[in-house]
Amino acid sequence: MKLNPQQQAAVDYLGGPLLVLAGAGSGKTGVITQKIKHLITKVGYPAHQIAAITFTNKAAKEMQERVAKMLPKAQTRGLTICTFHSLGMRILREEAAHIGYKKNFSILDATDSAKIISELIGGSGKEAVFKAQHQISLWKNDLQTPEQALINAQNDWEHQTAQAYASYQATLESYQAVDFDDLIRLPALLLADNSEVRNKWQQRLRYLLVDECQDTNTCQFTLMKLLTGAEGMFTAVGDDDQSIYAWRGANMENLRKMQQDYPQMKIIKLEQNYRSTARILKIANKVIENNPKLFQKTLWSQFGMGEIVKVVACQNEQHEAEWVVSQIVKQKLVGGDKTQYADFAILYRGNHQARTFEEALRSARVPYRLSGGQSFFDKAEIKDVLSYIRLIANPSDDPAFLRAITTPKRGIGEATLGKLNAYAHGQECSLYEAAQSEEALAQLNTANRSHLQAFMQMMEGYRARAESDEAGDVINDLLDEIGYEAHLLANEEGKAGEIKWRNVSDLTAWLARKGEEDGKTLLEIAQTIALMTLLEGKDEEETDAVKLSTLHASKGLEYPYVFLVGCEEGILPHSDSVEEGNVEEERRLMYVGITRAKRQLTLTHCIKRKRMGSWQFPEPSRFIDEMPPEDIKILGRKGGDPVVSKEEGRSNLASLRSMLAAKKS
Repeated sequence: MKLNPQQQAAVDYLGGPLLVLAGAGSGKTGVITQKIKHLITKVGYPAHQIAAITFTNKAAKEMQERVAKMLPKAQTRGLTICTFHSLGMRILREEAAHIGYKKNFSILDATDSAKIISELIGGSGKEAVFKAQHQISLWKNDLQTPEQALINAQNDWEHQTAQAYASYQATLESYQAVDFDDLIRLPALLLADNSEVRNKWQQRLRYLLVDECQDTNTCQFTLMKLLTGAEGMFTAVGDDDQSIYAWRGANMENLRKMQQDYPQMKIIKLEQNYRSTARILKIANKVIENNPKLFQKTLWSQFGMGEIVKVVACQNEQHEAEWVVSQIVKQKLVGGDKTQYADFAILYRGNHQARTFEEALRSARVPYRLSGGQSFFDKAEIKDVLSYIRLIANPSDDPAFLRAITTPKRGIGEATLGKLNAYAHGQECSLYEAAQSEEALAQLNTANRSHLQAFMQMMEGYRARAESDEAGDVINDLLDEIGYEAHLLANEEGKAGEIKWRNVSDLTAWLARKGEEDGKTLLEIAQTIALMTLLEGKDEEETDAVKLSTLHASKGLEYPYVFLVGCEEGILPHSDSVEEGNVEEERRLMYVGITRAKRQLTLTHCIKRKRMGSWQFPEPSRFIDEMPPEDIKILGRKGGDPVVSKEEGRSNLASLRSMLAAKKS
């Protein structure tokens, strides 16, 4: 990779803390990976003293692959490239004793956490549970303890939620479990309170590279500062114009705080864009300049002006979807083998907008991929199997115990579990320990006691095997013994059971490969399984398909052809954001959407749209008015050019279908 002068300066600088303001498409990942190479080969840092921290597993994987191509394996041994959550888990595993945890603590996912919170607030419905769960997450990300949240509560709901937060945290501690927020919160608190542990990790990780620093929340920013110390040997890369995650606790003000905390910090701007045409960047710059700036920068490109940007007014949402799909089909046919379906993206503000586009794509027989679909690890059958693996890793994991012992059914019902739970609560022990207690077993009838003892004997056998036997053998034998395939086939209609069993087979095959490649036992794999999303997105990467995505999920991606749809007041900007005074973040969302496009950008809005069963007539987005008029062409509005001519409108769909049929034959 040939670096421009600004990129090279960012790679070379080691005089202290460095903030790299990396505009969209400016090659920030290349800068980070080149700096890793520079630190190892030119400066002499041992790889195990360098950590690059990202926000997603996908970004970490991309960095790992780039570094692997640049340096031999021997030079990168011990190099850390991971997410904030993975680094936090690594610290917690090693330092668990300092916070009263065992090394093999459990990690609860969002579903497990929701179950606990639901019980604490009295099962008030999914929406109430989600709202409480989200608020507790925000408190944790802001490093507020339950006691502080209670003091700061502004109303009765916050007061009740703060009380639930305290009980929730006590429950996690009794389960020897943490949630995802704790993976960063607990290490931050530990390093802040324990100078010995803090010094140990500062010596171990002597140089940090932090990606997307504008998206850090208070907790992540605090952990970063604690790891880098007063010297601040770090390179932080970010873009205040792409800060779009305030709703999950991200605080763009951290960029300002960074300047205050490190007055000696150097700032380097990356403004040359290697993705988009000059016209697309001109429009993006004009829109985002309406936001107040932490740092001034202007993106530019050497790719020429490029095509004019179309702004298309559609009659309604069905017309919008059909028109967009017709344009994709037409361009795909014209482009031939040089144009792939994967070159096209349809981006929208909210998931609810996807349905009409899915229908139109299906009707036109165009393959597509929906971003933000259900995670592989969120599938019920995968969670069933993982509950056994979690229980093998941590017998104190009560949620895993409850799921495993009741799936498949084995004659152990609510009455038995109720008695076990009452005993465990009274003795302050786990359900697993209760199930091994003669006193607790004595409270059960003969049949229930026999079923429970059989389950416990089986689990003890597999726990012993998990420490030494091949991971694939252990899990396959376990699934055979519990009859999980038969359970799926018996409880699912049609081919659903077969599909679910194939998913389980994919999981077990992956576990087996993981054991063989890394030389790890099932017990070792199980201790990190909650963070694994390796199987997610596998099919997506291998399939030629149009991408349907929210603007939030599109960040970091790029496409030759982008359709930014639903550009209306009430959608983009969202009505809630307008009411709450958060238009600036909505403008950053528009900026992110515009800068995903490489060659061609089209914006659409509807003249009328049906909401709650009645027609509404939304105004075009205010952000369209902020675009330079000489660089956009408005179609379909009163006084503007028609979307299509009458003749084209009558024959368009028929001709496209005939062309597609001829191409297939």
